[in-house]
Amino acid sequence: MTEARAAFGWLRAGSQTVQQQALRDFDQAVRKFYAGTRRRPTWRKAGLPEGFRIVGGQASRIVNLNRKWAAVNIPKVGWVRFRLSRTLPAAKSYRVTCDRVGRWHIAFAVIPPSIPAPGTGEVVGVDRGVTVSAALSTGELLSCPGLSETEQARLKHLQRRLSRCRRGSNRRRRVKAAIAKLSARAVDRRKDWVEKTSTDLARRFDVIRVEDLRIAQMTRRSRPKPDPERPGSYLPNRRRAKAGLNRGILANGWGLLVQRLEHKAAGRVEKVNPAYTSQTCSVCGHRAPDNRESQAVFRCTACGHQANADVNAAVNIAAGRAVSARRETPARVSLKREPQLATST
Repeated sequence: MTEARAAFGWLRAGSQTVQQQALRDFDQAVRKFYAGTRRRPTWRKAGLPEGFRIVGGQASRIVNLNRKWAAVNIPKVGWVRFRLSRTLPAAKSYRVTCDRVGRWHIAFAVIPPSIPAPGTGEVVGVDRGVTVSAALSTGELLSCPGLSETEQARLKHLQRRLSRCRRGSNRRRRVKAAIAKLSARAVDRRKDWVEKTSTDLARRFDVIRVEDLRIAQMTRRSRPKPDPERPGSYLPNRRRAKAGLNRGILANGWGLLVQRLEHKAAGRVEKVNPAYTSQTCSVCGHRAPDNRESQAVFRCTACGHQANADVNAAVNIAAGRAVSARRETPARVSLKREPQLATST
């Protein structure tokens, strides 16, 4: 690094601390790749989120201006004001980033403490869905906010304009910036909803049970179906419907909600087997596909219990019920085996 800075003026004009941290981050990424724990490091791309990290004594040059604003002395830049979203923590490093919309953010490397349990002994089940983002066993139905109808119409209009723009033109750059602003607005609303919902659940309940879903596998694109009668051709595989379902799952923040719950309610989040939770009656335990009349209505064919389908599934999740794939047939157990206590995972 010292020889390179002496040889190149453009490199010498930058901050040595930032360049050293970039080399250390790259070295750590390469070592994790060869250890088999991370993917191969990728090249930087123009327009993607960029940033740098400040550590050491230079990270402590921060001044509180008032209740809403503070200033930080960035090497080779000077004093820069930023708006406070929370109280400044005692951090030893921070990272300055720029997103696709052109907004600059400063993040301090501090792990906040988890939220203490209320001590009431209450257990809640959370059923995640597409129409209803999160249904609680208490009967509450929570929806993740997204773009309004006007914003969705504008987004579709901009996407059509983008398809007609010439690559590399200034018009294409402006249209992409407008699309990025709408996308960032939807992401901000989703993150804000996840943060508020996870904080509320962590403060109200001692144990939070969710379905153990493999979201990465659920949101994969449909595989093509080769046509055996016509080589080189493919059969319909409903890929557009699957793509719409994938967008709905990702837009409701399934994975982010559980991730933030595990951060805020450490040790109090339990994952339950999701098999047949939507087909099982929460009152009598009868399970059949006919119980689920529609997406929103659940009516038990045995006892006649009727409830919202998502709330019924959330009650089963709260009870920690993990059923087998044999429907009403119990699992075969050896007669010589001693009785075991019923547990939930």
